Amino acid sequence: MGPWPGRVAVWGLYAAYYWRSDQGWCASKFASVSFDVSAGSYLRFMGQYSEPLAPLFAGLAGIADGQRVLDVGCGPGALTVELVSRVGAASVSAAEPSASFAAAVRERLPGVEVRHTAAERLPFADGTFDAALAQLVVHFMADPVQGLREMGRVTRPGGMVAACVWDHAGGRGPLAAFWSAVRQLDPVAEDESGLAGVREGHLASLFTQAGLDRAAVTTLTVRVRHASFDEWWERFTLGVGPAGAYVASLSPGHRTALREQCQRLLPLAGPVDITATAWAATSRTS
Repeated sequence: MGPWPGRVAVWGLYAAYYWRSDQGWCASKFASVSFDVSAGSYLRFMGQYSEPLAPLFAGLAGIADGQRVLDVGCGPGALTVELVSRVGAASVSAAEPSASFAAAVRERLPGVEVRHTAAERLPFADGTFDAALAQLVVHFMADPVQGLREMGRVTRPGGMVAACVWDHAGGRGPLAAFWSAVRQLDPVAEDESGLAGVREGHLASLFTQAGLDRAAVTTLTVRVRHASFDEWWERFTLGVGPAGAYVASLSPGHRTALREQCQRLLPLAGPVDITATAWAATSRTS
């Protein structure tokens, strides 16, 4: 089959840059982050996990009726839907850098104010919101510290800033089996364990750097059942995220080999049950 594609192929859509210290991977930055896929493809890829995560995350942030809230990096709207159910569409705003995702949320939730913008440049006045939340977004921000700083700026004093990211570094994210199979075949492949906030303690560190002190950190866990191995595998062929970019970069032979390696790690018959854990941090603004 020839050599495996290695790190360039993994980040073909992402242009990721890392630096390391004696403590391991440090803050990652993305020169450009592209989710050039349909909202439907993204929901098929990650929606089965992000949708059950949303009520846990919103509950942790204490979102309740009477608040005005902001969903930062809303994607196709998994968390936005949950926020609307708690406070009503008129009290929810959303920010999203992908034009296609922003359009999808406007269509799905017509009463929500959706701004096409990055987290690092939120177009809202200081202290506009009672809470600003970022679900599964910090690790894809071009500048996570600036993004969190902006979330703090637009939140009123005493309000809540909250973020969560999958525990990719600890092997507890929803893609752990996939990346384990990749590394067995392609040891030099870059997985998602070096992204911002995905290792223990790093999300709290980012909060501190952003001026959000005394962040409380916990974990949130969801359990998802895929009807079959084929259903589990199909979502990796949609070209979504680093995992989808990696699969898209493979030759047909390498793709078949990776699929077979995944089959060795997961049940071939019956459902595939995946447990996924996210780091979550919350902080009250001063």
